[in-house]
Amino acid sequence: MAAKINPDYKYTKSHEWVRVEGDEAFTGLTDYAQDQLSDIVYVELPEEGDSFDKGEVYATVESVKAASDCYLPIGGEVLEVNEDLTDTPELVNSDPYGEAWLAKIAIADAGELDSLMDAEAYAAFVAEEEAKGEH
Repeated sequence: MAAKINPDYKYTKSHEWVRVEGDEAFTGLTDYAQDQLSDIVYVELPEEGDSFDKGEVYATVESVKAASDCYLPIGGEVLEVNEDLTDTPELVNSDPYGEAWLAKIAIADAGELDSLMDAEAYAAFVAEEEAKGEH
């Protein structure tokens, strides 16, 4: 089954997404990532006010299979975290691009967005990952 990919978002090779809204961005895990992890049972979120550089671990998700670090796709300060995930981490499985956003950040450097993949490039990357997994 092909992973769902939102055409309006930007993506990382570590399977995080970014949705930009003005000078702020929402981040989360992709459909492919949640599918690989299986059933999410716990999400550890950053603190509001924390700042992270691009590529730093800012959250952790735990599934029945493994724990996985989440890397911030672009640097910035955490403005808000999705408290709903504390009680219902399974939202990451059911709605990875909507209800299951992890953090809202103030974008430190919008130029960092240029290094991320668009939906088409990410779809090709996922196809390569899946092909490697089938060998």
